[in-house]
Amino acid sequence: MEHNVQLPLDAKAIMAILPHRYPFLMVDKIIALDPGKSITGIKNVTMNEMYFLGHFPGEPVMPGVLILEGMAQTGGILASLADPALTGRLVYFAGVDKARFRRIVYPGDQMVYKLEMVRQKGRVIKMAGKTYVDDQLVTEAELMASYP
Repeated sequence: MEHNVQLPLDAKAIMAILPHRYPFLMVDKIIALDPGKSITGIKNVTMNEMYFLGHFPGEPVMPGVLILEGMAQTGGILASLADPALTGRLVYFAGVDKARFRRIVYPGDQMVYKLEMVRQKGRVIKMAGKTYVDDQLVTEAELMASYP
């Protein structure tokens, strides 16, 4: 059974699904969803984000680990909306494989996360994800999540 979802999902709707809050909510909007199969989310990168104070002074670069976190959060939304039994439950980031960073992300960029469900076995979910800026591949990885 699937949730009935009205797209796009804005930040308020995302926060009703994910437990993350400022400064760690890494997805701003969900623009496409095929429940249980795929999802597309957006993150607008702005200079106002506090990690740019230290990463790096004078040369702000989006931390790769936070790009992966945004992909994982988007995948968590996909998992939660695919299975109503996960509503209100935490979905934990359990692993990452084959992560590659292809391009630097700067303030002013809009990242587009695209994730596809690979499989679910028991309480472990595996997804393939890619992040794009201006239709250019930025990051790709296989992500795993689990839930208690």
